[in-house]
Amino acid sequence: MVETWLMELWRGIGRFFVNPLVYWTVILIVFAGVRRIRKERKDFGLKLFDLFAEWRNTWLMSIGFSLLLSAFALGVGIVFSKETILMLAIVTIVLSFSFRFTLLSPVYTIGISYLLLLLLPFVLDGQTFADISFSSSVNFVGLALLLALLLMAETVLLIQNSRSRTFPELKPGRRGLRIGVHHLKKVGFIPFFVLIPTGSITSFASFWPSLTLNGEMYSLALVPFVIGFDHIVQGTLPKKGAMAIARRVLILGMIVLFLAVGSVYAGWLSLAAIFIGIIGREYINYRHRMKDQAKVPFFNKNERGVKVLAVIPDTPAARLGITVGETITKANGKRINDMESFYYALQESGAFFKLEITGNNGEVRFVQSALYEEDHHELGVITTNDRFLDKQLKKHG
Repeated sequence: MVETWLMELWRGIGRFFVNPLVYWTVILIVFAGVRRIRKERKDFGLKLFDLFAEWRNTWLMSIGFSLLLSAFALGVGIVFSKETILMLAIVTIVLSFSFRFTLLSPVYTIGISYLLLLLLPFVLDGQTFADISFSSSVNFVGLALLLALLLMAETVLLIQNSRSRTFPELKPGRRGLRIGVHHLKKVGFIPFFVLIPTGSITSFASFWPSLTLNGEMYSLALVPFVIGFDHIVQGTLPKKGAMAIARRVLILGMIVLFLAVGSVYAGWLSLAAIFIGIIGREYINYRHRMKDQAKVPFFNKNERGVKVLAVIPDTPAARLGITVGETITKANGKRINDMESFYYALQESGAFFKLEITGNNGEVRFVQSALYEEDHHELGVITTNDRFLDKQLKKHG
């Protein structure tokens, strides 16, 4: 029996590499990184983050949920047909063509796949050009359970995003002035094992597999799955916005999980779980957008100093622990209110500088360091009132 499982494990890993979603995910991340860097250069005159920044710091979450989902799917005995796995890949690829990571939430990829698999038998009924049958090969309860668990993964990814890198951008404000916004944007790759019909694995207990397709022999498949999101935050700190969205997604995930578990006993509840998931996620997006846009822009120009919109990695600002949202009020004892005065205050100090910073908690702190020749001329601080942006406006104005 152990030898059989090991052989099927090897075959399951091989099936992973024939899934088109594996290769499309790499292409998607590269293209998304190129587009972001191009926008960074347009807005700020330089690249802020590397090509794979949207993917960075997600591997711990990916490994954890890969193990969790695999243990759950194999322990309970969830069987998915090859048609279902292919449909999930196709829907994910099609939704990602827009490069909007928001559409990569599992409520859309799994939800649309579920609805297509539910409706296709009626659409294909009576046609003669292809011999395709989905009606008996779809595990709808398994899809609902998978949606609930992956919503938990999305919640964890949002919480991680609140503590790590978010992506700044400039856009026109209501009065024609530039305002700074942040993209809460991440993409996670979660492969997990499921059972598929046909193979050499047999049932080892009367209750296993519990969510089957009426087969007697099974095999393993390592299924790739991509989750993502992209929310714009302009009225508060990015980490506060991310935590607020994460709390709502967690509540939605719990509701979907309750319905999905209920669908084990009443199959129609799986459809309710899908609809609640899609409608709930849309409501979360809408509520965040309306509440955020109603607030005064958090990163607008500040006459009391320069508010930090972003910090370039591996610069003096990053080494000193300057964070997004803080306000630099003095440089070398001189009060500053724009990047022009900040730049000249730094230049007058020679090889040493001292900053007065008002933190996000309202407390004032001081940082100081030597200024080396290779260091960024503005310490790696990006604000909405950047000297590069002012030059661009004069050039085109």
